[in-house]
Amino acid sequence: MTICLNHYLVVSVLLFALGFFGVLLRKNTLAIYMCLELMLISSTLALVAFSHFNGTLDGNVFVFFVLTIAAAEVAVGLAIIVALYRQRLTVQIEELNELKN
Repeated sequence: MTICLNHYLVVSVLLFALGFFGVLLRKNTLAIYMCLELMLISSTLALVAFSHFNGTLDGNVFVFFVLTIAAAEVAVGLAIIVALYRQRLTVQIEELNELKN
């Protein structure tokens, strides 16, 4: 059995859907953040698959830039989550949703 483009796209769509529903259903900010990263990785998987099956390196170059931005996003996002935890002593969305002084 050979692996074709459709197989890669199905895996990418399943990972994206898993991340999307994780963002919608999770209550913890760290879990939501990991689901967002899963969505980003699933889109890069689709880009690499398209690049491979088209015989070009355009998708791979684009993935390099996407992952570079993702690394910066991780640093900023985790810093924000740590700052929220230090201020409110929780990372649960329901408790962070209310305005407090």
